[in-house]
Amino acid sequence: MTANMDSSAPDAPADARSIARSRKPDSALFIATAGGLGCIPIAPGTWGSLGGIVLAGLPWWTFFGVAAASGFGLGVGPIRLPFTSRTMDFFLFSNLVLLFLTGATGIWAANQAAAYWRQKDPQKVVIDEVSGQHLTYLLGCAVPSIHGGSSAMWSGMPIALITLHSPLNWKYLLVGFILFRVFDIWKPFPARQAESLPGGWGIMADDWVAGIYAGIGLWIARMVGL
Repeated sequence: MTANMDSSAPDAPADARSIARSRKPDSALFIATAGGLGCIPIAPGTWGSLGGIVLAGLPWWTFFGVAAASGFGLGVGPIRLPFTSRTMDFFLFSNLVLLFLTGATGIWAANQAAAYWRQKDPQKVVIDEVSGQHLTYLLGCAVPSIHGGSSAMWSGMPIALITLHSPLNWKYLLVGFILFRVFDIWKPFPARQAESLPGGWGIMADDWVAGIYAGIGLWIARMVGL
């Protein structure tokens, strides 16, 4: 009777491990899918790139919203970097922080999502497109332009500001978006090689390469007078 009781007893530790493995990483999936954009069944990568446009405009629209709500003017100058005596453009600093945070959390979230869905590069993971598209605008607009003088302050109401002297208008948005989508699909060297990196690194890195190519293309477009 003792033997029968032992043979029918459930393997509790094994069941616990199975439950732990199947637990849904909600936070990681939310980030990996860019808040659900990756779950849109048609062209999720394109939707992820649109999320990158939103990310590029976030510092400007946050500042504009706070300024409008508080009743203060829109004047803003360089900020002092922590632990140094150096200063940096407010919007450039904000975009660099966003670039780092999106990249770091993207690697973690993409790795978790790939493990959960048991795919090397799940189609629903679009945080890589968000990061790559944001990088396109950062490189294409923040690099000092010799065309028309890079020291001239912006005028009018831009869609967003990448730096205080680099307004992001609808032309830059459109050209940067098209260029990134082309390079993301084409995957020129070393984008395909970057895909072989392990885990979240491989998911994110090829889009960073595409973002660099697209950023250079957008910079050239600015040089020729776009």
